[in-house]
Amino acid sequence: MASEDLGGELARINERFDLSEYETSAYLAVLDHGRLTAAAITERTDIPQPRVYDTVRDLEERGLVELKESRPIEVLAIDPEEAFGDIHASLDTLVGDLESRYTTPARDAEAASLVKSRSTILRYLETAIENAEYELNLSLTPALVERFEDSLAARREAGVTIELLLTPATDVPSPDDYDYTAIATAVRARHGITTPVLAVADGTHAVYATQDALVADRERYGVVFNRSELGFLVSGFFDTLLWTTADVLLDRGNERSFPRRYASIRRCVADLVESEGEFDAHVEGRDVETGERRSVTGPVVDIESNTTNLTARLTVETDAGTISVGGQAATYEDIEAHELQIERR
Repeated sequence: MASEDLGGELARINERFDLSEYETSAYLAVLDHGRLTAAAITERTDIPQPRVYDTVRDLEERGLVELKESRPIEVLAIDPEEAFGDIHASLDTLVGDLESRYTTPARDAEAASLVKSRSTILRYLETAIENAEYELNLSLTPALVERFEDSLAARREAGVTIELLLTPATDVPSPDDYDYTAIATAVRARHGITTPVLAVADGTHAVYATQDALVADRERYGVVFNRSELGFLVSGFFDTLLWTTADVLLDRGNERSFPRRYASIRRCVADLVESEGEFDAHVEGRDVETGERRSVTGPVVDIESNTTNLTARLTVETDAGTISVGGQAATYEDIEAHELQIERR
């Protein structure tokens, strides 16, 4: 569709729906009763008597009501399916034409961005869920779980490891009432309404927002990290402060199958500690001293973590000797790991 045609179609649809306050009141009153006189419309709305005739004639011109030229004039409702029937086809065509001209904005240029729109925060949350390839960490309300249920089930079906934190705990269904295994690998519930809403996909694509930001009548904010190494800030906050202070609803113990990819070395080490056998690791990250990209592959010869799993490291045997691997912001190890792949030897 040419630009002038597209613009004209947009203007035509806008004119059809751009009802004034009086037109809206009169139209709804007629819909409620099916048939009203002009005087009856005035009685049921705030429309002044001198304006009611012009108002209903405008509605007639838009094809929304029918006027019966009697004494007094009567206004008859038209079935909305009939009144707006032509708009359905026009909207379908219009959306298709607009879609063909749509250019996806380059959002990845900014490592971090601040968003204040509720709908934008929800869109980024959904994008993080749908883009997760192997690891997904979530803090959601039960209402958001319901909203994203299909997407979560699809990622679980694709083999993504999902740790789901639900809050507030008082609103969370028990495992007897809800099958969490269909949407998550591990589930915990946390008390209080101050727990933020967040999502971290594969350790890099992260979204953080307050619960207030998702209430329609509140103006708050959300922070988005687009495929950025800064995403580990949200992931670390989730691991150390939120996840550890929540009650277990579903344990991920029976999900420790290999090969497996990890964004978090803490989860990697925790799984290895509780698994038997010998393992090989492939690590992608960067050198702690030079900052250059670095990858190593070899047998895992040592695993270390404290009792709370706040610190974790593993050691890999390579042709050049043993290499110690830490997580994001590692300082004592040789490599800061961004992605780990573990398989049984």
